[in-house]
Amino acid sequence: MRNLERGKEAIASYDKALEIKPDYHVAWNNRGKALDDLGRGEEAIASYDKALKIKPDYHVTWYNRGKALDDLGRGEEAIASYDKALKIKPDYHVAWYNRGKALGKLGRLEAAIASYDKALEIKPDDDATFYNQACSYALNGQIDQAIQNLQQAIDLNPDEYREMAKSDSDFDSIRSHTRFQALIQE
Repeated sequence: MRNLERGKEAIASYDKALEIKPDYHVAWNNRGKALDDLGRGEEAIASYDKALKIKPDYHVTWYNRGKALDDLGRGEEAIASYDKALKIKPDYHVAWYNRGKALGKLGRLEAAIASYDKALEIKPDDDATFYNQACSYALNGQIDQAIQNLQQAIDLNPDEYREMAKSDSDFDSIRSHTRFQALIQE
């Protein structure tokens, strides 16, 4: 309940700031983030759109807009927003990562894997990227790559990813594989 109240307070504060300075793109962006955190995705997107009218080259807002769209199940639009963020800031690893997740949800596994590759070029020790790339490889029937990436994720964060992999349906096609079993049992 406290976080809910804090979120509402934050939105009220951004609204006051925007009464004073309606072209303050950071306030529109942050207002959108607060709305999104409260599960008010459509309103968040409207705030992000206002921020982008003022400053269309602010990569953070494009990224946040992509997250809100993805949360609403609007994957293609989310990918387009991530692409805008990446056009402005090509080394924004979290946008590559979330672009990969959105592509994976749409079943575009090769493109998802390519996005994860870009994220790992920028941040080569990102356990979540390795894990999600392992999922994409497994779903795509690429056993060796799936196990390699899962191994990397587990090496970086053994408690979380070993446990997750035990029940993640993305690994159902390789679950009985000896190397997979060895990874989750260690």
